[in-house]
Amino acid sequence: MKRTCVLIFVFGIAFFSFIAQNQAANPSSKVGGSDTQTQVNAKQNVDKDGWRQLFNGKDLTGWKHVGPGSQYVEDGFIKSHGGMGLLYWTGEKFGNCTIRVVWRMRDTNSNAGVFIRIPIEPYEEWMPVFYGYEVQIDNQPELSNEDDYHYTGMLYSLTKPLAKPGKPGPEWNTMEITLDGLRTIVVLNGVKVTDFKEGDPVPERKFDFEPFHGPRPEYGYMGLQNHGEHDVVFFKEVAVKPLKKK
Repeated sequence: MKRTCVLIFVFGIAFFSFIAQNQAANPSSKVGGSDTQTQVNAKQNVDKDGWRQLFNGKDLTGWKHVGPGSQYVEDGFIKSHGGMGLLYWTGEKFGNCTIRVVWRMRDTNSNAGVFIRIPIEPYEEWMPVFYGYEVQIDNQPELSNEDDYHYTGMLYSLTKPLAKPGKPGPEWNTMEITLDGLRTIVVLNGVKVTDFKEGDPVPERKFDFEPFHGPRPEYGYMGLQNHGEHDVVFFKEVAVKPLKKK
């Protein structure tokens, strides 16, 4: 068991080193980079306030699913069946921007998440869990024997809520996730609930399904989690807007 833990730790260090090298070598895949297709995409579906819609309300153009279960579009919403899987945006990596996600739980409470800072394109469902950040969706983590570090709007298992403004199903919630360099700010229903920067202290891992500790990239892929058959969340908007630097 100890040997396995050491191997996992060594692999993790090597992987995080790969993350940094991969990002430095591929600047064109970032939002605001020099890639022509990215620039074309950035001009599509932009409203008067500067939000670019990643979900067109009709189908999953631009998205790809990995892992068990599925996600599909019905009645203008992204819905899910089974899991645990991840629906991710394939077009680019996101950083120095705000990602807005509007969602509601089908039942009074459900479990899902918005993944950010995924270092490489996801190839299975657990890689983003361990090496990205999950902005959690779960208003009652105690039902799973978890604590406040697993509440809606938290960087899953890493941050503690500054407030708890999450609305139960079937009410709609709006979450704005700001990626400002290596700082991550989450505003839930107009209230700031998370403000985290790389290097801030975090608690020890409590469960083997929690993320590995270590640096995350400034730019990464994002996605929406389908957690399981009884955890259903409907998403009606996913939009992004670049930060305006002073």
